[in-house]
Amino acid sequence: MSEILTTRQLEFLRSIDTPTVCNLIEIVAPHRRGFGYTTRHLHCPFPDLPPIVGFAKTAKISAKDAPPGPATSYLNRRLDYLDYVASEPQPSISVIEDIDGEHVGHGAFWGEVQSNVHKALGVLGVVTNGSVRDIPMIAKGFQMLAGSIGPSHAFVRIEEFGTPVHVHGMDVTSGDLVHADQHGAVVVPIDKVEEMMKALEALTAREAAIIEAALDPEMTLEKLKAAIRG
Repeated sequence: MSEILTTRQLEFLRSIDTPTVCNLIEIVAPHRRGFGYTTRHLHCPFPDLPPIVGFAKTAKISAKDAPPGPATSYLNRRLDYLDYVASEPQPSISVIEDIDGEHVGHGAFWGEVQSNVHKALGVLGVVTNGSVRDIPMIAKGFQMLAGSIGPSHAFVRIEEFGTPVHVHGMDVTSGDLVHADQHGAVVVPIDKVEEMMKALEALTAREAAIIEAALDPEMTLEKLKAAIRG
């Protein structure tokens, strides 16, 4: 990752929701209009939490069947994974792909323990096509966007980490900048953030003018069309 996110840019991204981020990306990087964000519904148990912005820590998990190798092999991989999660860049967002195919979500990697462990390592939340559990006991302030909610962890384990993942239509590479809230998640092009900041004022003004015209007691179709034309 060659680009660096400044504190000012980070605060800007935290101040807007994910749909607005997508709108701004459409303006400054039109080729990104049709990809780079989640395209299917994700369960969000904590819709009132503010947007999270962080660098992707990626992993692939499986849960349907028991692991074929010795338990020590899995444990060592899991400990190595924690080294990866704790590494720079920070803050981070966990993006985990469940690779169990038609059985995706069979077992939850995320619950009370993992949310607390990851939060302690600088992770702000998770975006996964897999399942989550222990909703009332999740670490305070830890955001979750998940393909499903279920009761068991089954045989869940990390198969690999730090590699590209695909979660509900969104392709993510380790270190990508991700923005997420109750609506979903999007990969943010770091080299376009400054342009996004400049584009926000015009976008906000244009939307406000359209809404004002729509709410005007003396609204006419022609006035509304004029506002939309800008």
